[in-house]
Amino acid sequence: MQERPEPKAAGDIVKVKLLICPMCTEWQTWRAGKESHEIGHEGVGVVVDAAQSTTLKVGDRVVVMPHAGCGKCPACRAGEHIHCIEQRDLLAETGSTTGIACYAEYLLKPDYLLWKVPDDISTEHAAMAVCALGPTFTAMRRMQVTARDTVLVSGCGAVGLGAIVNARTIGARVIALEINPYRVALAKTLGAEVVFDPRDPDLLEKVRAATGGYGADAAVETSNAEAAPPVVLELIRARGRLAFITWSASIPVPRITGKGIDIFGCWHWNHQQHGEEMAQRVRLSAPLLDKFATHRFPLSDVSAAFALQETGQCGKVLLMPSN
Repeated sequence: MQERPEPKAAGDIVKVKLLICPMCTEWQTWRAGKESHEIGHEGVGVVVDAAQSTTLKVGDRVVVMPHAGCGKCPACRAGEHIHCIEQRDLLAETGSTTGIACYAEYLLKPDYLLWKVPDDISTEHAAMAVCALGPTFTAMRRMQVTARDTVLVSGCGAVGLGAIVNARTIGARVIALEINPYRVALAKTLGAEVVFDPRDPDLLEKVRAATGGYGADAAVETSNAEAAPPVVLELIRARGRLAFITWSASIPVPRITGKGIDIFGCWHWNHQQHGEEMAQRVRLSAPLLDKFATHRFPLSDVSAAFALQETGQCGKVLLMPSN
């Protein structure tokens, strides 16, 4: 940890005192031995300087959305800021030297990239509305998952575990794929009916046997494993739905066409269009969220938190910058 100058708010860029910073994939930077003052992309905090914002005021609790989309392009105007290709330079706009990372006490963010937390939702539960629930919240919406569906979740890291919570809160049945024993157990705790080893040579037969012989209605691939996409494709029924929240590997186009699969690329959630729906999801899933967030660390123990994440013996890990 280092003491660095506090960032300065300006215009529509507000200053947030971070209370909780959920940890995502930043541990991979730590594992690679790379130094950075700009890590962490999700958080929840309280506005301490609203600058010239017309939508927020000092004291508002807010959830931090990733990146710094321009706010003007077609994607941003539709609320799909994560897909913006013209990111704002917040440091240049404010004259600050810090403020664009969530592993810190203070953060800068345009006001339209902050979602105000409803009064009846706790700060810790609100912190789960970014990468814990967000990407697969979008996947469930785009795949139109209902309580009648069986959803297959590939990979039970934090995003995959969030998929289980989202699907079970909707009422869908969940089958999962995972090899880490800790996460197998946690997936079952969160509501997965059965968890299969994706390396099992009889995987296809087992999934079909668990789904009436046809395969899952919908699937979410979160494992980022090179071998996973073609396998997951075969575990879905004809005219099924498949969402990708991953950055690796490829899928065979002839099988997509032959099975008539609907494919969705999902990254984050649209807080401007679906804020109330997310709020209700957080409310309904609160008991599961308490089990999903397995560890909490003060910011001073971030290295220990990284080391824990590397083992996979955790669900969602929360950093507490103000502790």
